[in-house]
Amino acid sequence: MPTLIRLIVLLLILAGLVFGGMIALVHYVNPEPHEITVRIPSDRFNQ
Repeated sequence: MPTLIRLIVLLLILAGLVFGGMIALVHYVNPEPHEITVRIPSDRFNQ
């Protein structure tokens, strides 16, 4: 039983680290928007 508790505690700690990393990414990483240009060949319009 003590090994089961250790496993559960280890999994909770790992889940907390992952969750903390996700929160850090949300708060500290700001994406920069930019325009995207896609060229469509004119033969696609004439079908």
